[in-house]
Amino acid sequence: MKTGQKPETLTYTERKEKLENLFEKVENNEPDASFAIGFPASESKEYASTSGLVSDLIIPTTVDDVYLSWIGSGLGIGVAGGFTILFDDPAITLQTFEGWKVYRKYLKDDGLDKLRGNQINTWNGQWLKYSLDEDLFREDFDFAELTNNKIFEVGSTLVEVNTVNWSELFFSLSQLYPKGELTGYVYGLGQTNKTIGFIPFYFKSGTRIIEVYKQLFGSANTDKKKFEALFGMHIKRACELGSIGLQALRPEKLKDFMSSDKTISFKKEEDTINYFAYKTWLVAMLSKNKEEITDYTLEIAETIQRYRNGSKGMERPTLINKELFASKTKKGFIDALTVMVKDLDTNDLERIKKLKDEIHLMTNEEFGYFCTLLKFDYAFLEKNLKNINYNNNDLY
Repeated sequence: MKTGQKPETLTYTERKEKLENLFEKVENNEPDASFAIGFPASESKEYASTSGLVSDLIIPTTVDDVYLSWIGSGLGIGVAGGFTILFDDPAITLQTFEGWKVYRKYLKDDGLDKLRGNQINTWNGQWLKYSLDEDLFREDFDFAELTNNKIFEVGSTLVEVNTVNWSELFFSLSQLYPKGELTGYVYGLGQTNKTIGFIPFYFKSGTRIIEVYKQLFGSANTDKKKFEALFGMHIKRACELGSIGLQALRPEKLKDFMSSDKTISFKKEEDTINYFAYKTWLVAMLSKNKEEITDYTLEIAETIQRYRNGSKGMERPTLINKELFASKTKKGFIDALTVMVKDLDTNDLERIKKLKDEIHLMTNEEFGYFCTLLKFDYAFLEKNLKNINYNNNDLY
């Protein structure tokens, strides 16, 4: 193989020669990262590399260990962000192996000579996401079907597998383990190896998101793929939490609204699906069980809207936007409610008094979620988007 030559450009003879050289290395050399996946880097100057795994301890290694490292690395699930996840789970391993047959078929297809090689981990992520999705998967799928689902990106000079978002993979695995959890090993192998370590994945959190969505929006006409892709912070940030669950599924852009006074507005259809995702996650974080999943904040938002519309001038809008919604503390929020009380009718007065009592009992974290959710519901009402277009096609 020539220096800088890409694996997909190798001829059959070159591939055969390369494998023979590797087999010879396995039989005659001490294992290192040049031919054993995940092993320490070679100390030979030829490779000019460093490794934190080098040790004076003699660790017994068999030829089988080296070959199994090749197979094991092929079972990793590549996700966006430059990381790979490995699950020690029979069902996921078998499902991944079934996808190998499909990928190999496309690699051998003479009509797909532009297909990039060496993407097995990236393929694993897309295959698991597609094959585990009961609504999406078809037994008679073909290359065109996979391309339409953005699994493959077809260019003029290259065809390659797109990298899946970890959150989309998470939702698919949630269908395999709706109430379960697994520990995954998160790492990245490349010019610079990255190891995050063993991270618990709570797939029941994906099930929780779906349950909350159904109770809030029923059969809203929402693009499932776009909806699921909105969830999840960067995989590295998610792992820093210590586990992958509801907290890690926080929509990435939602943090901009939670940590600042950024104005919330709805100007296009894309804003509506963002609203669905943001509200679903916030309600999931606030509610402990199914009975607590309500449109309570939407009712409060309607009350605030009636208050604002009850007089002319900018006094009430200013109170709402500059004091109530801009409050960083429970005290500031309650102070703004106190100003509203004298101008409310009996029903709205009772609702605001009840709200004040509930705010008192919230933790600071819960208050942050609640206030953000209330601002989204209020902005949603402002743009008259309450009458969502429903049909009989459930998102889940």
